[in-house]
Amino acid sequence: MLELKELYKTFNPGTINAKTALNGLSLTLNDGDFVTVIGGNGAGKSTMLNATAGTFFVDSGKVIIDGSDVTNLPEHKRAAFIGRVFQDPMMGTAPSMWIEENLALAARGGRRGLSWGVTKEEKEQYRELLGGLGLGLESRLTTKVSTLSGGQRQALTLLMATLKRPKLLLLDEHTAALDPKTAAKVMELTDRIVREGQLTTLMITHNMRDAIQYGNRLIMLHDGHVILDIAGEEKKKLTVPDLLEQFTKASGDEFANDRAILS
Repeated sequence: MLELKELYKTFNPGTINAKTALNGLSLTLNDGDFVTVIGGNGAGKSTMLNATAGTFFVDSGKVIIDGSDVTNLPEHKRAAFIGRVFQDPMMGTAPSMWIEENLALAARGGRRGLSWGVTKEEKEQYRELLGGLGLGLESRLTTKVSTLSGGQRQALTLLMATLKRPKLLLLDEHTAALDPKTAAKVMELTDRIVREGQLTTLMITHNMRDAIQYGNRLIMLHDGHVILDIAGEEKKKLTVPDLLEQFTKASGDEFANDRAILS
C-alpha cells in the first residue's frame, strides 16, 4: 500500500544550518496496517509524513502509494489518495464555516463546492456520522467550527479525513495538543474508525503507551531512518521499559536525551 524507498532529504544544503532529516529511510506498509511511529526530537518523523504527503519533494528516493509512483506529484494531487489529521486542532477544517459545510466539502472532494447547498439527504448522513462520535455534534450542524473545543475539532477533522476512505491515513501527533482525557477519547475514536474502515494508517506519537496499545505494528526512527520495527505478537507483549531497552540497544547509550523524550 505504501512504499518509501531510500528517502533522503536535507534542509538548507550547503549551509552551516544544513540538516539531514531523512537518511536513506525505507518503509513498507501493507494494506490495512496501522503503524505507530515514535522517536526523539529530530528523528525524522514529521519529515517522513510530509515527504509522503508531498508537502515537499525528497532529494532522492521513491514514494509509492497503492502501486502508483507519486514521488514527483505535488501535494494537492496526492491528496486524492491521502487523508491527514494534524497536531494543531485549528488545521484541517474551515473555521468560519458550519460543521455541515465542512463535511460537505470533504465528502465532495472539492467538486461542486457548496453552490448547491447541503441537501436534506446529506444532512441526515452527517447527523448519523456525527452521532457515532458521541460528542453531541449531530445536533449542531449549523455551528461554526471555530466555536468547537480542540477535541471536538480533532474528532471532526478525523471524520472528514476518512469520509471517502483514503488509500492512506496520516496522523501527525493528532492528540498532542489535547488534555489527557480528551486525547484518550480521540484515540479511542481513531482506533474505531481505523478498524471499521480497515484504513492503512501511519500515526506519529510521543506517547509510548499509545504507540504500544494501538495498531498492529510499531516503528522507531532515529537520525532519519528506521531503527526498530516490531509487529504482531512481539508488539502485543511490549512494555514501555522493554521498548526503551530496545531503543538503547539499537541507537546506543549516548542517546540518553532521546530516551528521556520518549518516556
